[in-house]
Amino acid sequence: MEIKEINSTSSVSGQLNSLLIDCVESGASVGFLTPIDREEIESYWSGVESDLKSGNRRLFIAQDENAIIGAVQLSLCSKANGLHRGEVEKLMLKTSARGQGVSKKLMSLMEKTALELGLQLLVLDTRLGDVASLLYGSIGYIKAGQIPEFARSSSGKLEATVYFYKQL
Repeated sequence: MEIKEINSTSSVSGQLNSLLIDCVESGASVGFLTPIDREEIESYWSGVESDLKSGNRRLFIAQDENAIIGAVQLSLCSKANGLHRGEVEKLMLKTSARGQGVSKKLMSLMEKTALELGLQLLVLDTRLGDVASLLYGSIGYIKAGQIPEFARSSSGKLEATVYFYKQL
């Protein structure tokens, strides 16, 4: 398995599409609802590509035998008073790769890069009760609080989100 940063989505767009579909269809809270259509996915990755080119985002992937099995993004704050912080976004892992420590390795490389960029604080949010909450706590993220009825699930139910932070 290889964990690395990539600077463009273009050569791996099909694999990233498959990863996102797998996550959404397995119930992950990554900002999309089922059924998800190809146009919506392609539009999303096009926006990520623009952010990568502008330097506002970093993208890290996990590959196993040249197939992408996981990804996480670091969104850089461009506000003058927030240049010291970044937001962790879209930690995604293929259902077939779960429970193997891949997420921890992705987060480790992302955090190492954040430090190299001079960031001092990382923030993120995830659906209350998700397995990801346990992961974030186990790698040093501190729960800052929760917001009820924050996001709608594919079933139509409004669900709470929980915010975490980590000082680097």
